[in-house]
Amino acid sequence: MAGGDVQLKNLCKKFGDVVAVNNIDLQIASGEFFSLLGPSGCGKTTTLRMIAGFEEPTLGQILLDGVDLVHTPPHKRPLNTVFQAYMIFPHLNVYENIAFGLRRQHVSRSDIRERVGDALELVQLQALAHRKPSELSGGQQQRVALARALVLHPAVLLLDEPLGALDAKLRRQLQVELKALQKRVGITFIYVTHDQEEALTMSDRIAVMNDGIVEQVGTPREVYDEPTTEFVADFLGVSNMISADATPDGSGACRLRVGDFTLRATVGEVGSRGAVRCVVRPERVKLEPYDATGESRVPGIVEHLVYLGSATRVVVHLATGQTIQSLVQSDGMELTYGQGTAVQAYLPADAVRVLRSAGQPGVQLGSGDGDVLAGGGPGEAGHPSQQTIEGNVR
Repeated sequence: MAGGDVQLKNLCKKFGDVVAVNNIDLQIASGEFFSLLGPSGCGKTTTLRMIAGFEEPTLGQILLDGVDLVHTPPHKRPLNTVFQAYMIFPHLNVYENIAFGLRRQHVSRSDIRERVGDALELVQLQALAHRKPSELSGGQQQRVALARALVLHPAVLLLDEPLGALDAKLRRQLQVELKALQKRVGITFIYVTHDQEEALTMSDRIAVMNDGIVEQVGTPREVYDEPTTEFVADFLGVSNMISADATPDGSGACRLRVGDFTLRATVGEVGSRGAVRCVVRPERVKLEPYDATGESRVPGIVEHLVYLGSATRVVVHLATGQTIQSLVQSDGMELTYGQGTAVQAYLPADAVRVLRSAGQPGVQLGSGDGDVLAGGGPGEAGHPSQQTIEGNVR
């Protein structure tokens, strides 16, 4: 379907003295599945509501195929919206719910029959056309809401956490179905979510938002593997955040001093000098026997293990007093590192990413959902010093 190119230019929204959206600039291509991802209160839903016309921007432009929609009423915009609350009519059956908008547009009966039939087939509800919403599951009601929106052939479909009310298993199933549906219809989808897995699963590109601004825009792989800020690194999945003192080594890399140990980084802001923050994903942290030697290794003691089915999360207290975690994939072999085992944590140079801005001292293990483990200083209670580790090995 032609059209559907969306451009947000210097978009701002204030509610009194509160700046909800602050100078957003985004280009969303026609036919793209684009997600606005961030925590509650970051401005993502306000941005979507401005695109839909339910909120008027304080400043800026909303261009659809080059036409500014800021002063166009919602009902005259070639857009449609699917909400978390499906808002389907309880007194109408599935067929009539989907046909409702077409009847308001005075579409002929034959065209309604054809278009509703196509929409029912698209969402695989042909056999349920005459059921009432009360006779449908949550996933089926969500499909009705999608069909009712798509039957109007919008240039852009806006989706405000439409899977948020479903249980986890059904939500994962519908994520895959929704992405496949979007590819079939070829319509631009702009999707709001706070669920990182959801955004990574479905999106062509993601805009990560925080406190009214866009922190980073990129493909799922880019924002996960190549975060540019501490917020993005911490919000997308689980991250080991490390404070260090950086010195460029002149070879496109830098050396990072962390306590009494030295790491090497070859990705991110490797030209940085002085205090920096770095991120290492748990799946890139390799655990080795305590007598392993070489660069970018820090000794530690396994503090506890969490079995996750396909992998085991291993939390390690390092000799620096900091806390780090490794994700060890299950391969049918029994894990060799139990609680209290002395190990070396190997952080490969291409796994240590230097971020754009420096933070406060300390190391944090962030899960992206507010669950944080913080490391203390060397010798603090509960954290092994170098002497403690050596004593356990002996």
